[in-house]
Amino acid sequence: METSLGSLLKILPPVDFCCVYGSSLHPNNNDKSSMEDYILGVSNPQQWHSENLQMNRDHYASWMVSLGGAKLITNVADHIGVGVHFNPFVSWNDKMYKYGVVQTDDLVQDMLNWERFYLSGRLQKPVHVVVDNKEIENVNLVNLRAASSAALLLLPSKFTERELYAKICSLSYMGDLRMLFAEDKNKVKKIVEGQFDLFRSMYNPLVEEYATKQLLRLSSCGDHQMTISQDCSLSATSSVVSSLPEFVRIQMGMGLAERNTDQNSNKITIGSRGEAASRMQKVLRRKVMISSARQAVAGFITVGAVHGIKYLGKKMQKAWKSST
Repeated sequence: METSLGSLLKILPPVDFCCVYGSSLHPNNNDKSSMEDYILGVSNPQQWHSENLQMNRDHYASWMVSLGGAKLITNVADHIGVGVHFNPFVSWNDKMYKYGVVQTDDLVQDMLNWERFYLSGRLQKPVHVVVDNKEIENVNLVNLRAASSAALLLLPSKFTERELYAKICSLSYMGDLRMLFAEDKNKVKKIVEGQFDLFRSMYNPLVEEYATKQLLRLSSCGDHQMTISQDCSLSATSSVVSSLPEFVRIQMGMGLAERNTDQNSNKITIGSRGEAASRMQKVLRRKVMISSARQAVAGFITVGAVHGIKYLGKKMQKAWKSST
């Protein structure tokens, strides 16, 4: 599988970062018609699209090419969408591809701050990195730690390893408008079931880190996975919340306590664990709702009505199958 992942890069301009995500990583995915999904980080999107238009004009909606070219493509991505331009239904070498192009700095900022909580949510799930970038690799560790903390805040005092990964996976779908009518209702479960070992390799070091801090207690159960108990006290909750991005904490109304006698303290004043969880859920739901709506509008504009309806039709077909 891994040898073919990333092959589309052969016909694209150079990129700073590239990862493959989605169903292509599912070890039992035999659907040859499914698209291989890419995220491409580039230093200058307008320049990159300009080069790509010379190489692969047919990847773009014809009206965008004729009306404004690379400048229009990046303007729509930045001002209508959430900073990423997707080219779906790209046919090459008997396979279908979809690739999203984002400025590398914007990708880094979203992973650190969760300001848009769009691509940062994608990278909280398993991806296969094709072109590595040390900065993104290091920043994504911060992103994964924050995702772990957010999931812990929403989980009860005792849960399984599988439930932890499902909660992490569900964060970026909370409030996603597509989940109402155009997504498989069992999507989260299928992602975790199909990529369990990949989730484990991503998150086990962080689980162990929390266990070392005595925030979690780990015990094995019969089906080769862990049962996890967490400390739900206010001090433990404060520690978990402190790992969330500052931008999220501010919107929750929970900044770090500046005037603490210990100047190095990261203490956060928490009224109750339930209140902290509720506030965070509200913040993330709103972010996902706005980002998914903006990206949906940008998608329909950039890919054109025919491709847009085709893509939505495929999504709705999956949703229909999962609900019947």
